[in-house]
Amino acid sequence: MTPHADLAAPVAEAAEHGHPNQFALLAQRRFAPFFWTQFLGAGNDNLFKFAFTVMITYQLQVSWLPPALAGLAIGALFILPFLLFSATSGQLADKFDKARLIRFVKWLEIAIMALAAWGFVRADVGVLLACVFLMGLHSTLFGPVKFAYLPQHLNERELTGGNGMVEMGTFVAILLGSLAGGLLVSVPGVGAHYVAAACVGLAVLGRLTAQAVPASPSTDPGLVINWNPVSETWRNLKLAHGNIVVFRSLLGISWMWFFGAAFLAQFPAFAKSVLHGDEQVASLLLVVFSVGIGVGSLLCEVLSRRHVEIGLVPLGAIGMSVFSIDLYFAARGLPPSAGYTLSAFLAEHSHWRVMADLALLSLFAGLYSVPMYALIQMRSAPSHRARIIAANNILNALFMIASSVIVGGLLSAGLTIPQVFLVIGVLNAIVAFYIFMLVPEYLLRFVAFVTARLVYRFKVRGDGNIPTEGAAILVCNHVSFIDPVLLMAASPRPIRFVMDHEIFKLPILGWFFRLAKAIPIAPQKVDAQIYEQAFARARQVLDDGDLLCIFPEGAISRDGAMAEFKGGVMRLLESNPVPVVPLALQNLWGSFFSRAGGRAMSRPFRRGILSRVALVAGDPLPASAVTPAALRERVGRLLEA
Repeated sequence: MTPHADLAAPVAEAAEHGHPNQFALLAQRRFAPFFWTQFLGAGNDNLFKFAFTVMITYQLQVSWLPPALAGLAIGALFILPFLLFSATSGQLADKFDKARLIRFVKWLEIAIMALAAWGFVRADVGVLLACVFLMGLHSTLFGPVKFAYLPQHLNERELTGGNGMVEMGTFVAILLGSLAGGLLVSVPGVGAHYVAAACVGLAVLGRLTAQAVPASPSTDPGLVINWNPVSETWRNLKLAHGNIVVFRSLLGISWMWFFGAAFLAQFPAFAKSVLHGDEQVASLLLVVFSVGIGVGSLLCEVLSRRHVEIGLVPLGAIGMSVFSIDLYFAARGLPPSAGYTLSAFLAEHSHWRVMADLALLSLFAGLYSVPMYALIQMRSAPSHRARIIAANNILNALFMIASSVIVGGLLSAGLTIPQVFLVIGVLNAIVAFYIFMLVPEYLLRFVAFVTARLVYRFKVRGDGNIPTEGAAILVCNHVSFIDPVLLMAASPRPIRFVMDHEIFKLPILGWFFRLAKAIPIAPQKVDAQIYEQAFARARQVLDDGDLLCIFPEGAISRDGAMAEFKGGVMRLLESNPVPVVPLALQNLWGSFFSRAGGRAMSRPFRRGILSRVALVAGDPLPASAVTPAALRERVGRLLEA
């Protein structure tokens, strides 16, 4: 999909800023002020909420709000604005310049924190509860702006890293804010005053960093705001459902929040009743979980080779289930104790398995969520991207509420906390499998990801020549049945392949290529109907603005060289004059899965697992310059490069 015209400048500017990794973004104005603004906001949210929770639990006696219900009430009040106002905030983010909205939200934060400071000094629970609701409103307004901002300033190769940095920063800010809130409010006599000063100070600092956020033009300036939250919420959900891959990805992200909320809500009770630890042990669990999320988020760019790699999502889902289930086994046999201090807890060898499970399940949760966010940002139309994010926030809130209700029901039914973790881990496996069957692209990319990294040492050169938007035809030498899988791994976008109809009769490969929506084709003299249907479906792919890959006509190459192109490409270009990108697979002939159309190769020529394979993408050719001879010559040169 072509970006809105007024987005071209920021994206073009982004493309000029090459950098070795995501951390280099922190030195660039298009990202750094935004990152620190959201970091300070998330930290302030959690400093305020945790300090208030500690105060009402340990320092104040309020008859109408007992300590046992304080955490629940504060969490519910904070989430409520997401349900009420997310639809409106999404419209505002699409209609107005996002930098201006960020500054407005930061002014609002200063006002709320000034009121909260007065509430802390006066120990006024009613005022502080009102501020919880208002800070929820603050976060509701900021959410769509935050995720719609990134695609305007980062290109496709930077989007995963940028999202990983934001995700990491958010969880580190949550951790630091919660720890600071607990420490400051516990200072005898003056703790509330320290919290008041810290909340206002962080809000002011956030407003200062927001001043440097660059302009982010409106994507739909003519949008008429619908102030009815109910009808607009329904409209946003329908809008999201218009792109089924995006909508099901929203459900996948919301499930991750369900999963995470189930663990985070149980940390205090888990630390006390199962691990027999004190408050510091509960804080340690939060630290381990937050660090795991941060590390997983940062690993996404490394593992994805700086593309939006949704093949990481199934990998993340597998890890989340495996380590959730193992946490049950690690925690169920722990001996009873009168109570561990932090040092005594760490001295027990059995506790390290518990912490490893927590760290790894959260790390895989980071691998799961970051590519999904990047996919939604990349696949959503710029004109209503913020409203899609608003729909996501609504679903997240609903799933977190459902998590609290379901976990509460499981505990009321007599399950222990480790048993709840076991149930959540099994449910995660079931839900993930269901999502991946609904959206096969995740599973296909996972197979491609594993093949390109664990079966071959796969290197891609010139991948910037594969278009990130718009229709194009890819042409490549045909060496083995594994070729399409490697091309999937190299492309930032889904590819529709034209494949010999005989492949679809094979037990496993046939299922795989049907899942990939590959287009079967037969020689015209063998089956004219399949032949014509293949061209009709190929034209539809190009009409839809997608990528189409065609291999040379005839059998798989016997030696890895380029076979002859006949009239298929030229026939498509007559009706769809799109760019043609020549590709060449190097060193695949003679590797583990290369068998020349199923013919067994002699053992000396077959290399083993992790053999080196490369894909080289050449410069796109305009349709007017394409001939069968030119294509063969271009691919031949790439094979020798």
